[in-house]
Amino acid sequence: MENSDNLSGFCNTLDPTFLFTWRGTRSSRKCEDSYHSHDHAEMAFVLSGEGRYLVEGEQFAVKEGDLLLFNAGVRHKALFCPDLLLPATEFFVGFSDVQFPGLSPNALPLPGGEFLLHTQGELRRKLYNLCASMQEENEVCRPGRYSMLKAYLMQMILLVMRGQCQPMERPRGCAFESANKKYVVAQILSYFETHYSEKISLDQIAENMYLSPFYLSKIFKSEVGDTPIRHLIDIRLEKAKELLESGFTGSIQEVAAAVGYEDAYHFSKLFKKRYGISPSQARRPAR
Repeated sequence: MENSDNLSGFCNTLDPTFLFTWRGTRSSRKCEDSYHSHDHAEMAFVLSGEGRYLVEGEQFAVKEGDLLLFNAGVRHKALFCPDLLLPATEFFVGFSDVQFPGLSPNALPLPGGEFLLHTQGELRRKLYNLCASMQEENEVCRPGRYSMLKAYLMQMILLVMRGQCQPMERPRGCAFESANKKYVVAQILSYFETHYSEKISLDQIAENMYLSPFYLSKIFKSEVGDTPIRHLIDIRLEKAKELLESGFTGSIQEVAAAVGYEDAYHFSKLFKKRYGISPSQARRPAR
């Protein structure tokens, strides 16, 4: 899939309607489907064995681990194949209310516009587990059954979509692993101390730590007693004061840039509010 922006937008707004699941084996002529299409979408995962399908006039051989995608309006038919030693056992899931950019309703893309995806490795294992979970959920009517089935369906769709894309490059800069509150805060403090001169985005830090900006600010304040942004401002102003008192002869604009501010006027206002004097007044007199 070439357009990662389309994928990102689709994944972030995905809200399909779950319709049904079906698990079966084509063991006799009676199990052969009629040639048909429908207005919803279907995915069929081959759990075991082998089989054949007629899709839009072309025959496809399928085997364990294959995923068939029948978008709305696509004509297809499962064929009974008595010559195969182990007939295919398939798991179907039907869904609607999906809209991928550039495609008709209830249609998902596969590479090259094909109908068949040969899965392997981690993707195959995850799809197999999702099918098993859906089968189990479908057999026992517990509270929240529909929501659970919809959640499994969304995982299936997202796995298939993600499998067609190269992993997005992780944003350069902060990259943390969050374990607990104290660890998270310690990582942020360390990052501020070493990167205060750079452009820092709280949203980006939160994203890289798999936290919401609101929650990150909340736990930071609970541990430090201040918000991340105000704490960062304090660090920058302290570094600026140290620089001015060290005899640095550069301009106030250069001082501001050295501690992460592009706007020297804004930096000067913050500095005077914090220390009661302007950056120029804080300079150590030349000898």
